[in-house]
Amino acid sequence: MTTILPIAGGRTTARAFGRKLRRYPGLGLAAVLASAAASGAAVAVPILLGRLVDLVAAHGETSSLLANAAWILASGLAAAVLAGVSRWLVAEWGSRACADLREEVLDHALRMDAARLEAAGAGDVASRVTDDVEQVTDATRLAAEVFAALVTVAITFAGFATLDWRIALAFLVVFPVYAIALRRFIPQAEQRYAAERRAVAVRTQSLLSTFTGARTVHAYGMEDRQSARVDAASRGAVEARLRAIRGFLWFANVMNYAEAIGLSAVLLTGFLLVRADASTVGEVTAAALLFHRLFGPLGLLLVTFNDVQSAGAALARLVGVAELEMPAPSGHVAAKTPTSVVATAVAHHYLDGPTVLHDVSIEIPAGRSLAVVGASGAGKTTLAAILGGVFPATGGEVRLGGRPIGDLAPDELRRLVGVVTQEVHVFAGTLADDLRLAVPDATDHDLHAALKLAGADDWVTALPDGLQTRVGDGEHPLTASQAQQLALARIALVDPPVVILDEASAEAGSAGARQLELASAALLQDRTAVVVAHRLTQAQSCDRIAVMAQGRIIELGTPAELIAAGGAYAELWAAWHTA
Repeated sequence: MTTILPIAGGRTTARAFGRKLRRYPGLGLAAVLASAAASGAAVAVPILLGRLVDLVAAHGETSSLLANAAWILASGLAAAVLAGVSRWLVAEWGSRACADLREEVLDHALRMDAARLEAAGAGDVASRVTDDVEQVTDATRLAAEVFAALVTVAITFAGFATLDWRIALAFLVVFPVYAIALRRFIPQAEQRYAAERRAVAVRTQSLLSTFTGARTVHAYGMEDRQSARVDAASRGAVEARLRAIRGFLWFANVMNYAEAIGLSAVLLTGFLLVRADASTVGEVTAAALLFHRLFGPLGLLLVTFNDVQSAGAALARLVGVAELEMPAPSGHVAAKTPTSVVATAVAHHYLDGPTVLHDVSIEIPAGRSLAVVGASGAGKTTLAAILGGVFPATGGEVRLGGRPIGDLAPDELRRLVGVVTQEVHVFAGTLADDLRLAVPDATDHDLHAALKLAGADDWVTALPDGLQTRVGDGEHPLTASQAQQLALARIALVDPPVVILDEASAEAGSAGARQLELASAALLQDRTAVVVAHRLTQAQSCDRIAVMAQGRIIELGTPAELIAAGGAYAELWAAWHTA
């Protein structure tokens, strides 16, 4: 699978997540101190137990035994309380960092260049902001325990230094086993978990294309073939997951062998030292208990390593998006004056597909309108999208008001050009919230004025809660015509000098289309406009009409000129007028 969106390397991922953690220095310091204190108290228990054994063996005084036992009890209670506090602090610390990362990834995904987004495919993007985010979020629940386990392991190593150095030296025999296992496992694990995330993206892409293309699948009787594609993608994801799990199980078995070897070495060394009167039974007991205490944290790290590696792969995909360079806001305020649109030798093709636009050159003077008509697949929508700056052309140049469109920052471009397509989305929330996505500081008066221009003020005012009516999935339903009117009202709020309408009345039905045509005409007044016309009545109201076929402009002129010429547009108009 070709990855268009980047995947961050290990160091980049660590640095990026580290920056998120450093946003909360107080919380981080408290988490580290609490974890260290909890682990220190827990490690003190086996050391104190070893001293208790020596006191018993030496027939020590009862007061000394009781005092030592009291310290053991106090250390155990302190360890339990501090462990709970440290887990809460680490979880809070990690959750805040993950929340910041999720917001940054979503912001970058929304601001991403349309060409890159299209090249990446919906599956890759969707899997990153859904599956990968969920994977990392779930991993934060383990972060506190994993962090505590790492601190415990480090402090336990320090605890060995308080005992006989020869016993501590015996413990070190486990490190060669650990080193060999980790050196083999970690590189394979990184590759396998990265492959798993890629396989999940392929599966997501397959499912999305199946759902969005369900009508086409049914129309051509492709159910079995499409099901086979989805099955193959699902099997690929499952097989990638199983390969990762098999590698982890091998690693877990090697770690168990290492623990057995280490404990045997500690006990054997302790036995020889005690027999030679070179060490005490208490020191050997403490060493054995300390080593045994490592089983829990190391076991937790082993059990969670599977999830941590998978989350690491998901985190690298998220950071890959979060680290994408986004264009900085221009700070330039676009003038609210009519702006010309000029296309020169524009050509375009999608990815590795055929060329869909060929040497298109056109000029739309400031304040004038152009209708684009033609058969399906003629290149109308592609041309409109390029003129509106939705994505760049692969050849030629587009200028807005004399400036190359590529030189405009995204925020300035969107203030200059408003684009409305036939596929609009009604966002969940109130109507007022939906409209204010375009202009956050718009007043209710501004909203009603924009709705009136779009021909929607009457039906919005008639709603039980007016602008506060909740719309979107599961809320008050809107017709296709009403949804388009909201889209037109958003453009009216932004008030750009250039407007692109791409078949904005195609889905509205006859009555709704007439309302939208009137609203569109009001919106386009005194603006430079490009109208991809689904209905020729809308084209007739424009200053000029461009007729497209096979990615080229084959006719260009005023409505009267084209009808009089008796060419392709005259035939379309005659057929439309007769119907």
